[in-house]
Amino acid sequence: MTRDRGRRAATTLLLRLSRRPPPVFRFACAPSCALACALSLACVLYAAPAAATYKVVVDAPKPLEDMLKEHLDLARYASRTDLSDDQFKYMVETVGDQVRQFASTEGWFDPTTTARVEGEGDGRVVHLTVDAGARTLIRSVDVSVSGPAATQSPEQVAEMRAKWGLPVGDPFRQEDWDKAKDNALLTLQSKSYYGAKLASSRARVEADEHAADLTAKYDSGPAYILGPVKISGTRRYPEQIIRNVNPLSVGEPYRVERLLELQRAIQNQPYFSNAQVDLEEPGPDAAASDTVIAPVSVRVREYPVHRLTSGVGFTTDTGAQVEGRYSYYNLFNRAWVFDSQARIEQKRQYAFLETAMPPDSHTYRNSLYGSYERTIDIESTDLTSWRTGLKRSRSREKYDTTFSLDFYYDNLVPYGQDAQISKALVPAFAWTRRDVDNPVFPRRGNVINTQVGVATKNILSDATFLRLYGRIRQYVPVGTRDLFIARLELGADLTSSDPAKIPASLRFRAGGTDSIRGYSYQSIGTPDGASVLPARYLGTGSLEYQYWFKPDWGVAVFWDVGTATNSIQGITLYNGVGVGARWRSPVGPLQLDLGYGIQQNQFRPHISLGVAF
Repeated sequence: MTRDRGRRAATTLLLRLSRRPPPVFRFACAPSCALACALSLACVLYAAPAAATYKVVVDAPKPLEDMLKEHLDLARYASRTDLSDDQFKYMVETVGDQVRQFASTEGWFDPTTTARVEGEGDGRVVHLTVDAGARTLIRSVDVSVSGPAATQSPEQVAEMRAKWGLPVGDPFRQEDWDKAKDNALLTLQSKSYYGAKLASSRARVEADEHAADLTAKYDSGPAYILGPVKISGTRRYPEQIIRNVNPLSVGEPYRVERLLELQRAIQNQPYFSNAQVDLEEPGPDAAASDTVIAPVSVRVREYPVHRLTSGVGFTTDTGAQVEGRYSYYNLFNRAWVFDSQARIEQKRQYAFLETAMPPDSHTYRNSLYGSYERTIDIESTDLTSWRTGLKRSRSREKYDTTFSLDFYYDNLVPYGQDAQISKALVPAFAWTRRDVDNPVFPRRGNVINTQVGVATKNILSDATFLRLYGRIRQYVPVGTRDLFIARLELGADLTSSDPAKIPASLRFRAGGTDSIRGYSYQSIGTPDGASVLPARYLGTGSLEYQYWFKPDWGVAVFWDVGTATNSIQGITLYNGVGVGARWRSPVGPLQLDLGYGIQQNQFRPHISLGVAF
């Protein structure tokens, strides 16, 4: 049995750290014993016979226990069969030194370590007991800023201090200390003071008093103002595309969010696979000024003019699917985009063609398009829909705006009945807002979509009507992982004519994976014999709670409700409840639900998965 007691510091320990200090400990032997340890291990491995494996049992405060089990030499080499008895004894005798190194990174500077070995051969067990003693806590924090920011931007300096990540009363941890300094610098650099730096920092640890006093001094440097945009990397496509979508103005104060906004605007264009946006470094005389005008550097990587993509997927609504897309990005040698898509599903086929101009100086894109869609045996109806039109659309940071003029020609065939042909010329407006923290796996914010369209009888239309549609999905985080989702969807075709004269693709049905679970896809509408036809009014809602027991795995409970009907008098609301599984897979989100339709007394699975290539 060996017993190691840390020597209590007689004087104050000063840790002087640079702006980005290297890790204090490298999870290896102490510097004083590293060479001896390496030589000892090498010699014994070469000359001594191998020993059996052993087990290590650690009894220490939880944060320290986890660290020791993962990084302590005794623990890391426990399964090695090529260690000699001398090596094993050496690691046991020096374990106290390693424990002291690891413990100090977590704020324990005077631990007492006891190591006891029981058994022999494969039955050996090393019992490691660590009395960590009192933990060192933060006693004071002094964060100061010199330079123009101290007088020009006191609010920003106050924000940096308020967000300091290692406040008084917290345990002193080396990792938290490094992170707090870096985050404070990022806060200062994110607005105006692009060239700010950490001038000096010090963590003064009073081992006897178990207290640490932190000091961090920052130099803000001059305030940065955005200059003109300089573009590089364009060969196939004109750089005017980038200038047209550029939201920045010469002379505005530097904000990192604004540069990111420009970067996303460029990457949202179909021409560029990557974009890097940064400020050019100022000249050597810039430090003497309170403000600096810095040009914005944009470096892009272009897509080839031809692009082919494909994908497969499955949903219980329309079955398995395969899709392909071909795009040509330099039509007429003027960066016009020709886009063609095709999707084949078990119950639906879809094709789309579009020719679009590059964005203009107001970031709008003008396009001409046409589409064909056919659904087969959806609630004993077949629907063939042709659509063509003109569109003027703009996509910005959070908002999409579209003005369109669409012509619809639909052929609806209920089971055992004659075809119902309808057409309409519809000027329309659509608006979408995306205010979420993550566009792929959102946890906070909402997505709102609204549409308004109108048609007039005898102007390429069979009926006069006003079409209104709106949808909102709200995401509310619960704790660090869980999620609450609420959804509301409303639609209406306002007309005094027979609803059958409105194209079926502009009317509404409910039921299915993204509507009311527990019911078949589009099974809620207007009954007509053996068929269910689209209706004038739509209203659905959903409440869902997701419990994520792992970062990528979760379960859900939900309640869906709604209806689709031709009359708002005496409506029947259809309710669905159920449970589900969620997986954030590397190829896309997987959703597996089992819903129970209360009105129809039936269970139905709902599966959704898509994979892109």
